[in-house]
Amino acid sequence: MKSKKETHFKSNTNTNTNTNTNKPSSTSSNNISTPFLQQNLTQPMEPPKPYWRFTKNDFFPEPSFQSLSNYKTALLNTPHRLKDRFFGRSSDDNELHNLQKESENRMKLCLTWWDLIWMGFGSVVGSGIFSIAGQEAHNHAGPSIVLAYAASGLSALLSVFCYTEFSVEIPVAGGSFSFLRIELGDFIAFIAAANILLEAIVGAAGLGRSWSSYFATIFKPSADAFRFKIAGLPNGFNLLDPIAVLILAIANGIAMYGTKLTSSLNWISSIFSSAVIVFITVVGFVHADGKNLTPFFPFGAEGVFQAAAIVYWSYTGFDMVATMAEETKNPSRDIPLGLVGSMSVITVVYCLMTLALTAMVNYTEIDVNAAYSFAFDKIGMNWAKYLVSIVALKGMTTSLLVGSMGQARYTTQIARSHMIPPWFALVHPKTGTPIYATLAVTIISCIVSFFSSLDVLSSVLSFTTLFIFMLMAVALLVRRYYVKDVTSKQDFRIFLLCMAVVICSSIGITALWSSKQRGWIGYTVAGVFWFLGTLGMQLLPKQRVPKVWGVPLVPWLPSLSIGMNFFLIGSLGAAAFYRFFICSAIMLLYYLFVGVHATYDVAHQDILPGIVEGK
Repeated sequence: MKSKKETHFKSNTNTNTNTNTNKPSSTSSNNISTPFLQQNLTQPMEPPKPYWRFTKNDFFPEPSFQSLSNYKTALLNTPHRLKDRFFGRSSDDNELHNLQKESENRMKLCLTWWDLIWMGFGSVVGSGIFSIAGQEAHNHAGPSIVLAYAASGLSALLSVFCYTEFSVEIPVAGGSFSFLRIELGDFIAFIAAANILLEAIVGAAGLGRSWSSYFATIFKPSADAFRFKIAGLPNGFNLLDPIAVLILAIANGIAMYGTKLTSSLNWISSIFSSAVIVFITVVGFVHADGKNLTPFFPFGAEGVFQAAAIVYWSYTGFDMVATMAEETKNPSRDIPLGLVGSMSVITVVYCLMTLALTAMVNYTEIDVNAAYSFAFDKIGMNWAKYLVSIVALKGMTTSLLVGSMGQARYTTQIARSHMIPPWFALVHPKTGTPIYATLAVTIISCIVSFFSSLDVLSSVLSFTTLFIFMLMAVALLVRRYYVKDVTSKQDFRIFLLCMAVVICSSIGITALWSSKQRGWIGYTVAGVFWFLGTLGMQLLPKQRVPKVWGVPLVPWLPSLSIGMNFFLIGSLGAAAFYRFFICSAIMLLYYLFVGVHATYDVAHQDILPGIVEGK
């Protein structure tokens, strides 16, 4: 039977701290708090718990999981709890202060703008340019791959603006998960969390496979030289890769040892690789053959946008930098420099490098696994191909190092909220790093990289990344235009209508393009609706003005980001949609049976006695 207290409970979890900047903040920490640590404040001081512990209460401390009868009662109340969590929103104060107590030990404040700039460079340059550029130039774009990288770079830069504003005001380890939880609610945050974890696993696995390919080309002519083919497995999953597993284990081991050490290794090696990237670009243009650039659009405009959707992976490292905000000494200064500065330079670098690649070698002859190494081999510079391979390995290694830190911090904040067991949120007292979270991502990504090929991984990763970046743009608009108990009901309805028009018109343009409709009428109508929806938001009063750094030209740039992300998602193949929805459905089952009950217990500690006693 449903708990009487639970049945008649009127939710008070929407006490968001989104307030007008002209008014003092009135944050309430009982919104989505962490009672399982706070309740001990009134009890006698206990000795600190050892870090290495594995009890049931460390994984499932919530009352719903303390007994079978409690769990049955929780399951019976699933519809009510799901509704409550769908509308429940976190707060700035909760993410910044309350949730950090779940880690028991603080992460160390040790990063500066210098660290963040090179983290941005190290995590991004290497994760795509050396592993995806050749594949997409060969299969989808040809020489126009440079335009694919430019389009993706513009879309990524718009997302960087959104991440920067949030990270400056809410410098926590959770990155987009925390930002979406504050603005769009608990349920949307879980959908994002599921995709963030999927992105973490698939991204690390893809980098491990790329690292293995380049390592093999140093010693053998084939990128699959050190992989083992198993006849009984389907294509795409039948080349087992032990080298990928080994490099993932090493990179994550370093990340677990300490944040400052990992950062120092990253910027020292990134300075060296920057010099070699200049060499690659200059030599590429010196040996350029104009004939290789024709035809410039061998697959048409469709090929450019399909490639742009997939090479978006090349820009995904910047969101990992945003997760380091909790360990940054001066977030308001360092984060804008680290994120916006590094991404602007990286976009230009990518465009020059891809143009040099396709100018050196005809796109039909590009090796999809180790493009730059074989390009130098093709023009007779055998010695240079080894240098390229070493730098590519370095780039992917630093991407793995920074990525492993960011992925672990995403996982830590998700665990702090109890969407996954809070055991994964524990921070080691000596290293100041979340070792359990790092180990979890490492083990799963090693298994995936052992079996899955690069093309299978890249399409899944691009979908999840674009989806999260689209949600971030929506969240930023919500943050600017909606504040609970401040925004009038009429303004809120107009805002929702305008947002729906922007989203629907963006989907409409994407649907027209995907269905190969090229008439100008449909695009014009959809574009006019997008413009009117954005203009409607422009005319509404803004309820929040950033105190330190804010996205310029709001709502136009976030609205453009929504449209571009939808368009790039629509340019992916059908297989990416199937894989995305299958993975999301599996994760949603977990939420219904575990996540919603854990987070409900944390949010509503005042009704737990009734649940436990079955009243």
